Amino acid sequence: MSDDEPKNPVEPDRRNVLQAAGAVLVAGMAASGAAPASAQTAGNTSAVSRNSGSLGARLQGVQHFGVTVQNMDRAFAFYTEVLGGTEVMRDGDFHGEVIHNTLLTDQEIEARKRRVNPRTMGVPDLRGGAQRLDVRFIQFDNVVIELLQYRDAAQPIGSGDSFAEPHDHMSPAYPRSMHICFHVRDDVDFNQFIRDLEAESARRGMTQVRANRTITVTSDQDRLAAPMSTNTNRITAGKSDGWSLIYCKGPEGEQLEFVQALGPVKKTFEDALSARRRMSAAN
Repeated sequence: MSDDEPKNPVEPDRRNVLQAAGAVLVAGMAASGAAPASAQTAGNTSAVSRNSGSLGARLQGVQHFGVTVQNMDRAFAFYTEVLGGTEVMRDGDFHGEVIHNTLLTDQEIEARKRRVNPRTMGVPDLRGGAQRLDVRFIQFDNVVIELLQYRDAAQPIGSGDSFAEPHDHMSPAYPRSMHICFHVRDDVDFNQFIRDLEAESARRGMTQVRANRTITVTSDQDRLAAPMSTNTNRITAGKSDGWSLIYCKGPEGEQLEFVQALGPVKKTFEDALSARRRMSAAN
């Protein structure tokens, strides 16, 4: 696919990707009882008044979280086969002027300011087609995750090498760092879930999947030898009473979090959701 062909590499395809993923997300939310705000207010709010209202009133929630990966097949296996997500769709070989400008304008401007070649800053050449972008969308109960891989044009889709090296510094303390948080069901043993997650990932050769511990460890050997009870940080006081969590790296080195919300903190979130729904209905 090139700029000379009648099919625009972005306008119909990218829009269809997002619309299709969004449709599945809406269906998932409806099944869980969390109807989007726009569905609740469709009978009360005209398109004209909505478009002149607040920005928040024009949203229907978070559509997806995205993570750029080094190995698409490995990441896809983790989020579908290990964590149980289901594929919405996949698309790829995106390149050309429009997609390049849509995704990379800011980085190219910054490269010009620094008077450096954009390639030295990890900016791929989607414009000329030397690099291509592939995407896969994965559905969970209440949100979609998008996996993105930038690869050289000669590399095979899915199993090819990534265009750029991954970031070395992945501390969540860095500004701009983001993470994906998964909600563990109420009746699940959190400690066992983390243990099984690490074991299943290791069985598949995903050695980067490593969960933190609540005690101080100084090596991976110490981490793996720690008591299973240290897999969970359970908060039992204050506003977060009933919240359990642990941070974990994913197969691409991405930052993950797993949480369980019980007791008082569960009610806090439920009350906030109910208030949000009432506010949306009133609008």
